[in-house]
Amino acid sequence: MTEKQIHPAVRILRREVPKWQTPIVTVVAQSSESPFHVLISCILSLRTQDATTARASHRLFALANTPAEMLKLTARKIEKAIFPVGFYRTKAKNIRAICRALLETYSGKVPDEIDELLKLKGVGRKTANLVVTLGYRKPGICVDTHVHRISNRWGYVRTKNPKETEFALREKLPRQYWLEYNDLLVTFGQHLCRPISPMCSRCQVKKYCARVGVGISR
Repeated sequence: MTEKQIHPAVRILRREVPKWQTPIVTVVAQSSESPFHVLISCILSLRTQDATTARASHRLFALANTPAEMLKLTARKIEKAIFPVGFYRTKAKNIRAICRALLETYSGKVPDEIDELLKLKGVGRKTANLVVTLGYRKPGICVDTHVHRISNRWGYVRTKNPKETEFALREKLPRQYWLEYNDLLVTFGQHLCRPISPMCSRCQVKKYCARVGVGISR
């Protein structure tokens, strides 16, 4: 995919993606407009399916909506609320550590800068970028496995890991697409451009795709 072809590719995804289910963290951001909710939902979503994350987020936020309220919950109570998300015990501890740091260092407010977010327990670049883009609508590029894989499959970037992909996209991807790029590619990757045997016969972006690494497709 060339630099010019990214424009029609994004236009196609904008048309096609609404047919499928929106990623849960985006749903949380749209419904609550709370950077704190976005941050905690991001933590819960790691290594967890969207449906499980949605139910766990709903249960947890029914108990606590702010860092101060969350700290009143024991780790055990948070564990019970978020089970069965992946690594729920570790995430319960991290959530309490995050809330303590927010109160002690940031006056209870979630930072809107990536470097500050990365100081929080359990927060990596993917989560930090999601909080910045979804929670604050500030420019950022969130790269998960779908974004990394598809950007390389298209031949738009040539990188070895999500971190390299993020910085390559920051150099190459037009800034007008930064906020929506993750949502578009995650949904596209979950439903059509799958890791194994992607559905290329049904893909409207295929004419721009270099199909790097694609062996078997449908």
